[in-house]
Amino acid sequence: MITKLFLTILSICSTLLIINQTDAVCISVPKANIRMGPGTNYEKAWQVYRYMPFKKVGASLNGQWYAIEDVDGDVNWVSASLVTNSYDCAVVSKDQVNIRTGPGTGYQKSSMSPALRYDAFKVLKRQASWVRVQDASGSIGWIHRDYLWIP
Repeated sequence: MITKLFLTILSICSTLLIINQTDAVCISVPKANIRMGPGTNYEKAWQVYRYMPFKKVGASLNGQWYAIEDVDGDVNWVSASLVTNSYDCAVVSKDQVNIRTGPGTGYQKSSMSPALRYDAFKVLKRQASWVRVQDASGSIGWIHRDYLWIP
């Protein structure tokens, strides 16, 4: 019984390496499958699109899969080949928000408006409490920082 428990724990440890620091990563491909475990043999938890941000909270020992935390605090897995940390990304954390043509409510709503919960963007610039964002189609606008989750 003890030997079986030890082998189970050893197996789990060889699959997962928890790291102390968290790093922000963004989906860098048009579409990515988020999985329940570190491999394509695990069930898909959901599918996301370019610029979806996550906190990297762990990695498989071979480094090919990352344990990631999303805006809702759920932890799943993504292939390391599908993410980047070379730029910041943001996701809308409210049900619906306005996208503006400039950094303030005095600017008109953009043709991109409104953005919905879970819409993801590449962060281009931060100016006071406003964030200049770009969507996957290349459109650019401004969203107030309070309405975004940026890991």
